[in-house]
Amino acid sequence: MIKERFNSQATNLVNEYQVRVRFNDCDPLQVVWHGNYITYFEDGREAFNRSYGIPYMKMFDEGFATPVVKSYCEHKLFLKYEDVATVRTTFYNTPAAKIHFKYEVFNQHKELVCTGETVQVFTDKEGQLSLSIPDFFRKWKEKHGLE
Repeated sequence: MIKERFNSQATNLVNEYQVRVRFNDCDPLQVVWHGNYITYFEDGREAFNRSYGIPYMKMFDEGFATPVVKSYCEHKLFLKYEDVATVRTTFYNTPAAKIHFKYEVFNQHKELVCTGETVQVFTDKEGQLSLSIPDFFRKWKEKHGLE
């Protein structure tokens, strides 16, 4: 895993999301192409956000976008066509104006397939970076005991 350089701490805010590997996720050997694990992270992140009441459109309605500025993925095993994977997404709290998630992807046998992380920042709708935590996100963190 990435050396802890984000000044983040694990929280108990965790979501699990299942995805069935689609044919178009795979290479000719029916093994998931490595880049698609980042898509699984995104699926897990969106499920987390819906589950915890901060879907992307709410952020957008508040005037913010949250582009990914860092991503990391470490492969341990592989998934194949029609496997059912579980993406476990954990929110890591940071004092910075960032959103930090860590991911674990398991196959249907509960074996760890890969791990990863993403870091997102807040920008306004014109793409200008926000250096302070937006009010709506600060309130969300307070609601979950993270402030």
